[in-house]
Amino acid sequence: MDKSIKELADYRLSKAKEDLETSEINFDAKKYSQSLNRSYYSIFHCARALLAYEKFDSKKHTGIISFFNKNFIKEKKIEEEYFLIIKDAEMFRMQSDYQDFFIVSREDAQGQLENAKKFVAKISEYISETYP
Repeated sequence: MDKSIKELADYRLSKAKEDLETSEINFDAKKYSQSLNRSYYSIFHCARALLAYEKFDSKKHTGIISFFNKNFIKEKKIEEEYFLIIKDAEMFRMQSDYQDFFIVSREDAQGQLENAKKFVAKISEYISETYP
């Protein structure tokens, strides 16, 4: 394996974990919109870490999500629930960032934070087992 690919993937995974930590801090501070945003980016950067091993990247979030779906979910390498997690997180993040008067509830932020933890754990495990 190319050392630079592993370094890139490790960097992206580090960003994902930092965003996850920031999401928790924001959640504890009752900053639910910011928590939801960081939960999404934790998931997104984690997916990009995985895609580094496939030598794929995209400037568009939809490109990352589509590639993840096509090459990992549809190929049954990763369970479908993880595609649903990333799609749900993207939808919440888009509403929160761009829809006026969208209020993020404590429950929504908590659900997204829990999903982000689950996603990061699963993808981290998959990476360590598949690309040692």
